[in-house]
Amino acid sequence: MKAVKHLVGLGLTSLALAAGSLHAADLRVGFGLDALTLDPGNHRSRETETIIRNMHDGLVTRDSRMRVVNELVESWRQTDVTTYEFKLRRGVKFHSGDEMTSEDVKFTFDRMIKKDMIDGKSSPRAGLLGPLKEVTAPDRYTVVFKLDTTWAILPAMLPFQEVVSKAFVQRVGDKGLATQANGTGPFKLVEWRRGESITMERFAGYYGGSPDIPPVGPAKVDRVIFKIIPENASRVAALLAGDVDIATELPVHMIKQIEGSRSASVMKVRGTRSFFVSLNNTKPPFDNPLVRKAANHALDKNLLIERVMQNTATAISGVLSPDAFGFDANLPVYDHNPAKVKELLTQAGYPNGIDVTLDVEGSFAEIAQAIGSVLTRSGIRTKVVVGEGTVLRTKWLQAKPKTGDMWMTSWGNGSLDPEDIFQPTLGTGDRGNSAGYSNPEVDRLLKAASTETNSAKRAEMFVQAQRLVNADAPWIFLWVPQDIYGVSNRVKGWQPSADSRVNLHRAYLQ
Repeated sequence: MKAVKHLVGLGLTSLALAAGSLHAADLRVGFGLDALTLDPGNHRSRETETIIRNMHDGLVTRDSRMRVVNELVESWRQTDVTTYEFKLRRGVKFHSGDEMTSEDVKFTFDRMIKKDMIDGKSSPRAGLLGPLKEVTAPDRYTVVFKLDTTWAILPAMLPFQEVVSKAFVQRVGDKGLATQANGTGPFKLVEWRRGESITMERFAGYYGGSPDIPPVGPAKVDRVIFKIIPENASRVAALLAGDVDIATELPVHMIKQIEGSRSASVMKVRGTRSFFVSLNNTKPPFDNPLVRKAANHALDKNLLIERVMQNTATAISGVLSPDAFGFDANLPVYDHNPAKVKELLTQAGYPNGIDVTLDVEGSFAEIAQAIGSVLTRSGIRTKVVVGEGTVLRTKWLQAKPKTGDMWMTSWGNGSLDPEDIFQPTLGTGDRGNSAGYSNPEVDRLLKAASTETNSAKRAEMFVQAQRLVNADAPWIFLWVPQDIYGVSNRVKGWQPSADSRVNLHRAYLQ
């Protein structure tokens, strides 16, 4: 396959670094999906961001406990309710050798918040920056963000944004940035073979990374190679054969195979993605809240988590992960209760049960079949239909009126702030509201929480909203699964992150 190549700065020549602090080796990652682009401002893909984030740093990042910590900034402060001031580190170099300044940061965010700034189109990441309306650079190392209105989660959303070089983008153009990289991160691009691999090498001029995530300094391996291996069994086989050192997205049924090997082990971390079965609230039978509650009582989540998911997920009774800000640990639990299902369906006018269809993408077909089987045993006779992802998202997120019955899906919440998941999936008419759910009081609480600066008051608003949603049951509430990795026993200095990033700055091979 034709390679897309980009050599930055000094080219491919190995750079002399202190041998005692480095581990000369190639670290290889078996990765399920190729990058869509190398332009940090022109995608909405976690997998693409993982690759880009090894070459580009952001103003702030997250540590292993998901706390927001400084990265390219020395400090930041909120000067008033709609204004943030950031002081940049001095001497940070792009891979080209140019120093990063406030003009680069302003240019980066202008590309995302202004219309038609990326090859004549608007950035798909604009929504991640909410009411950010203006970025100014009063001096070489100061950047000021101005919001249209108070937005409590701006700091939590900034780890998703990586800084690009203004001069580099102006030289290569937006199309060039899609296949080339000139970041401030620990690795610089060597070669991108589409559909096959992305190779990076250590950037000797790296400023060291966040001081809050030691050790600080250059990367510890010579090169990092993301090998694109879409098929699960092939990724695991590559790990066990020693062809890759980290295999992402390990299927639960392959855990024992890894654990039984002498060469690799399994590493897990609770992710930030809530899974649910979206119920069509706009038409029978799920326009009736009694039927929606019956569906929740019909599902034996604990059984599925134990038997099908091998205890690699945490059950939830609402939209939020237990790790999210404002999570209500006291939400009522819909226990598995077939008698209650029968009672509720009879009250709703369905004494003989209902016949429904459950849509699902192919990657989750197995668990959807298990869900359908359990529902059927309780009188909610479920036919599982596997569909292509793009078609299903069009059907459930764009088509009006909604025609489906149920859709097994999920929504990520990498910021672990409720606004990042609650508003888009349950706000009336919002972009991810596949259920067609609408509750004016929930809308009021979400709007108020968005601008509330008192964290305790804000948390209480989300608690109230969670309780309303739990009672309305617009979904069958499922779980937050763990992210599971197969890792060679040679890999040291690396652990999985809840936000799904594969950060290789501090990783090395023993």
